[in-house]
Amino acid sequence: MKRAILIVLDSVGIGEMPDAHLYGDVGSHTLGNIAKAVKGMDIPNLEAMGLANIEPLEGVKPQETPLGAYGKSAELSVGKDTVTGHWEMAGVILEKPLNTYPEGFSKEIMDAFEAKIGRKTIGNEVASGTEIIERLGDEHVKTGYPIVYTSADSVFQIAAHEGVIPLEELYRYCEIAREMLVGDWQVGRVIARPFTGESGNYTRTSNRKDYSLDPFNKTILEYVKEEGQNVMCVGKIEDVFNKIGVTHAVHTKNNVEGVVETLNYMNQDLPGLIWSNLVDFDMKFGHRNDYNGYYNAIREFDEKLPEIMKSLKEDDILIITADHGCDPTTESTDHSREYIPILVYGKNIKPGSTLGVRKTFSDIGKTVLDYLEIENDLYGESFLKEIQK
Repeated sequence: MKRAILIVLDSVGIGEMPDAHLYGDVGSHTLGNIAKAVKGMDIPNLEAMGLANIEPLEGVKPQETPLGAYGKSAELSVGKDTVTGHWEMAGVILEKPLNTYPEGFSKEIMDAFEAKIGRKTIGNEVASGTEIIERLGDEHVKTGYPIVYTSADSVFQIAAHEGVIPLEELYRYCEIAREMLVGDWQVGRVIARPFTGESGNYTRTSNRKDYSLDPFNKTILEYVKEEGQNVMCVGKIEDVFNKIGVTHAVHTKNNVEGVVETLNYMNQDLPGLIWSNLVDFDMKFGHRNDYNGYYNAIREFDEKLPEIMKSLKEDDILIITADHGCDPTTESTDHSREYIPILVYGKNIKPGSTLGVRKTFSDIGKTVLDYLEIENDLYGESFLKEIQK
């Protein structure tokens, strides 16, 4: 019974890509700059896996023989967001970026949306989610108008107080927006952003829900499912792929819960793919330029890594990676165009083997299918032969 466990440390990039200047990301290095900012990271388990063998990191020692295989990957797609990164890992390459709206959404889009939901909206700007509910929360509570906003990513976000617009109604608004925002109006994700609390103390809840586009071609999830194996998704993975190819899914509130649910799937005897996203790095710390919080989250994951490794069965393979960067030490609060680290571990993986620099994230997906012995037409090149005993 073979299984691939793929864990995405959301936004944990490992240095700017050569085209970073096209994205305003020169100097970004999420892991490297955090290590400098905290005057050296203490992450012994990721260190033993070979993290500093990929790139020098202050406080983290390169290993003579890392426990697993190590390397990094460039992103072939145009973009630097969640959907682009995860899709590419699964075999979907974007030759042109998903639409972004740096000046807010057009009057045509907003008029159509308001007509469909039967309410006016407020906001319609590029904003931080926590900041905009703090600033417009009172007006929303008073008028009942949902708050619409976007970011540097291809997203249409709708924030609403759970006591003003019930969750099911908010989700209905998101479904309406998802149906609208295709073609020329295309966005990668529509996101429900519910919050609670009172004036001066509004807090986002864990009832966030993402509505993605359908992937533009067949992904590793579909290949695995069609083979009669299981696709077990933890966190927002199910949402990123709009449920296509998913057989089991659980949503999580934070990294700790994400690790717990990953272990729950690992403790079941279900062959196939376990794919987890740990979002706290990005959502709670990267976008808020909180490098201390980001570092603490890395340390928390590092402390749980031995338990994950011990839970691997004889024929399991563990891949730890990221989907983009989000350097909390730069002025920007947006994602950054960076390489992603790749660490691979398992009883059948040669310790200390190197993956080099991969040309595309989809090499990860290709390797997963190769390991699970599933024939496929996925773009990319498997690195399994380079690292398998």
